[in-house]
Parts: sequence; structure tokens; C-alpha cells
Amino acid sequence: MGKVFDAAEVAKHNTSKSCWVVLYGKVYDVTDFVSEHPGGANVILKLAGKDATEEYDPVHPSGTLEENLKPETFLGTIDPATIIKSEPQPGASGKTEEYPPVQSLLNMDEIEELATKKVSKKAWAYYYSAADDKITKRFNTEAFRSILLRPRVFIDCTECSLETKLLGNQVSMPIYVSPAAQARLGHPSGEAGIAEACGSFGALQIISNSASMTPEQIVANAAPGQAFGWQLYVQDDRNKSVKMIARVNKLSAIKFLVLTLDTPVMGKREDDQRSGNVINEITEIEAPEGSKEALEKQVFAGMDPSLTWTETLAWLEKQTSLPIVLKGIQTHEDAYIAGLHQSRVKGIILSNHGGRSLDTSPPAVHTLLEMRKYCPEVFDKVEVWIDGGVRRGTDVVKALCLGAKGVGIGRPPLWGLAAGGVDGVKRTLQILADETKTCMRLLGVQRLDQLGMQHINTRLLEQQVYDGPSNLAGYRVQYSSKL
Repeated sequence: MGKVFDAAEVAKHNTSKSCWVVLYGKVYDVTDFVSEHPGGANVILKLAGKDATEEYDPVHPSGTLEENLKPETFLGTIDPATIIKSEPQPGASGKTEEYPPVQSLLNMDEIEELATKKVSKKAWAYYYSAADDKITKRFNTEAFRSILLRPRVFIDCTECSLETKLLGNQVSMPIYVSPAAQARLGHPSGEAGIAEACGSFGALQIISNSASMTPEQIVANAAPGQAFGWQLYVQDDRNKSVKMIARVNKLSAIKFLVLTLDTPVMGKREDDQRSGNVINEITEIEAPEGSKEALEKQVFAGMDPSLTWTETLAWLEKQTSLPIVLKGIQTHEDAYIAGLHQSRVKGIILSNHGGRSLDTSPPAVHTLLEMRKYCPEVFDKVEVWIDGGVRRGTDVVKALCLGAKGVGIGRPPLWGLAAGGVDGVKRTLQILADETKTCMRLLGVQRLDQLGMQHINTRLLEQQVYDGPSNLAGYRVQYSSKL
């Protein structure tokens, strides 16, 4: 068990030269790991000499300690009698109050409002934040509002079904959960809680590469036939990605891989920075010889920024037989190139990462309209899904009318989880499913495959959509020769 330490003794080791932390009652010397921490050195240094369990536990899957710390970093245990307990912290609102039951909440705004009152300021900042001035985050939702619906009458709408197939997987609704990290910041049930809610609705879930639980834990209690995707960030140390893909390949519930491409570097998210979440930081650390070295670290440090269409897809195809979906397509050109790789790429997700990467990048509905104008044949080559800004069932219907087969929600399930655990996620899915059916009925539609451009008016939105040159013929020549 090692030595038993007094908390006051541990507290003395609070610098980059001697950095100790307490995790789950155990004392670790992480001095040599400070400069290597993927989340940046400041994350550890702010907790140096302290019990870091409450900060560490919600954001790290089990096994992370063993994978990253050498056995000799374990020094012993902490004497619990010497630890001074901190007072419970209120939620982001700074208030403690009685909360309404989640079943009384009527829309995504009310769910987010309740969640904001319950979660910590750091959790709120991580879920809420977006790049720079949040223009794209707001525009994602506003773009849906710019599309008008065209209801038809005298049509029997008694029956209405949301059932469909996504990448060949039977699901009860076209609404799926997009990959979003660190669900346990909002509720202890984490991504497994979201999975439970999705299982009860027959909805598909894409698990984040940076989930706060392991993939094995998340799919452990999956319902029969429940389908998952796994999001992949390719690491610059490819061996780490190879090992993770090998683990995912063994899980029968995971039906496809989602390669995320829209965040080769992190966007500037000021809410995170204000709250103390380290996204991009410059940290000065005392080097062994006494000089100072500046280290730039990111939450997703270690991602490979050198990915290419030909090399990366060929490499990934060797690692898995699962279908590959490309997430983060934001122009018709990239959608077209993905279609040229249809032997490897089975789907694309039009996404700007919830406005968290490049501010003033286009909403997914803009890219849908671009594709319809420049390369409509891509809809027949690969499945097209979208995410970003979906707050109503009418948004879901509009996306489907434009040609999307799946519509993803990222923040809403996190807010739902924070607002009421598994029941909060169920309420989120229930509201959106009910609103989608209501919209379809009022359009005179019984099935998803009946939805089309005849049900929407996009004239107001079209004036904002890209109308410049395109070089699709050149891309066809460039990439066809390499396939």
C-alpha cells in the first residue's frame, strides 16, 4: 500500500518541480507527466498538492490512470482524517433551489435553462461554449428558422411513422445523438445514461472519442438491436488510434466509425477559458537545466493535423471493416470528393462542430443547399447526415426535406442529462420526436420518404448560400486516378 501521507505534507508539493496529486485516496508524483498532459500543464498545476479526484473523475474513463502513469509514480495513500472537505458548490446560476420535474419541461430551451442551474460553472462553460463570437453557433439555429414550411391539407394523417434506416441499421427515428465529450460533467450516469435513453427510443448514438466512460461501459447494457457509432480523432501517435480501433472492432453494438475532420486544431472558446477549462494555453514550465520552455497544449492535444483523403482513408480501411463516415464536411466540394471515395466512405455528416471550431463557418443547411445546386448526385452515393443547431422537430423535418437522412443533436442530450439524468435525455428525445411527428402530420406526410423540397420554401436562405466557382471536374480527375 505504500506510505500513508498527511494532507499537509502533500500540499507542499505544488509546483512544476515537485507536483503531487491525490486521486481516489492515492498519492501520485506527476512531476514528469506535467509537460505531457494532453489537457495542458495548467490543469495539473492548479491541483498540485491537492485532492484532484472531483476534477478528474467526471472527465476520464476508467483505466486512464494506468495507461498514462508509470507504476513508480504511486507514492502511497492519503490519511482521510487530514483532508479538509470543501463545501458543495452551487450550479452555474450560483443558487440552490427546488427544480421542476423534467416531464414538465416543454422544449429544448427549458431543458437547457434547468441544466444551467444544476451544473457547475465549468461544466456549463464546456457544454455552452463556441468559437469566438458564437456567430456560427447562433446561425446554426437561425438558418433553420429562415426556412418556411408549406403545409398541405385534406390528406389523411392519422398514421405517422419516424422509422428509418441509418447505414442499414433499423432505428425508430431519424434523430441521432452526435458525439459530445465529457457527459459525466453533467450527470454521473454519463454516456451510459444517454445510451440507456437512446435504447428506450430505438435511437442511434455516436460515442465521443473523448467520452468520460470507456466504449465497453457505454454499450454494456445496450438494448437488442441498438446501434452505436464510434467517433475517431486520429492521433499523431497512430499506434494509440490503432489500439482504440481494435477495441471498438470487438464491440458488436458499434456499427460504424465516424472520422471527425473539422477540428485539426481547437477553436478559441472564451467561455471555457474564463471558467478555467484549458482549451488552448501557453504554459511556462521550468526545464531540467533551469531554462524556460513555452508549451502549447490543447484538450485534444496529440491529434494528427496531417490527414489526407488518400493516405488516411487507405490507412483506416486497413484497421477496420466497419463502414466509415466522415464528420465535419462544410462545403459541396468536400462532399463531392467524399462521393468519389464511396468504396470506402459510406456516409458524411455535414457539421461545423456546433460552432466550436471556426466561427462564421456555414450552417449544415447551407451545405445541403450547396450540394443540391452543385453535386446532387452525391445524395445517391453516400448517406448524408447533418448536425448543429437543431432545437425543434420542425428543424428535423426541414433537414430531411433538403435531403438529409439523419439529423444529429449534440448539446440537447447533454443538457437533458444534466437536467434530469436518464429521464432528462428521454424527455429530450420525446419532445423532438413528438414535434417531428406533429410537423409531418401538418404537412400531410405519413412517412419520412414522402418528405421533399415541395414541403419547404428556402428562398430567404438561398441568398446566403455560396454562389461562387467550383472545380468538381478537376477533383474528379485528381482523385479518381488514386482510387
